[in-house]
Amino acid sequence: MDDRRNDYAHKRLDVWRVSVELVVEVYGATRVFPVQEIYGLTAQMRRAAVSIPSNIAEGAARGSRREWVRFLGIARGSLAELDTQLEIAQRLGYLQSSVLSVLADRLDRISRMLRRLSEANR
Repeated sequence: MDDRRNDYAHKRLDVWRVSVELVVEVYGATRVFPVQEIYGLTAQMRRAAVSIPSNIAEGAARGSRREWVRFLGIARGSLAELDTQLEIAQRLGYLQSSVLSVLADRLDRISRMLRRLSEANR
């Protein structure tokens, strides 16, 4: 592994690591969605999931606390978006309750982590 990759502050954040795990889980969960959803709900859920750690990383790379907190807020917005999409997918019968439960637990954990980070940096 390139040593320069370890210089990125976001890689030391638990919330970033947990968010990346969520992305992998969302990709796995959406693999079984109907093919007609590939450009619909599947793509939206994947984009929302990827947006969470991406915004954490971008915010961590910014030079000011104000920007950091702003990007944490954007990540929280993507988290809420994904939560809504998970609910829709479950109601449409695309997600089993057990899968939804695991993903919802992960969302709750990330939400708490983002809230604490935001509060600590205000």
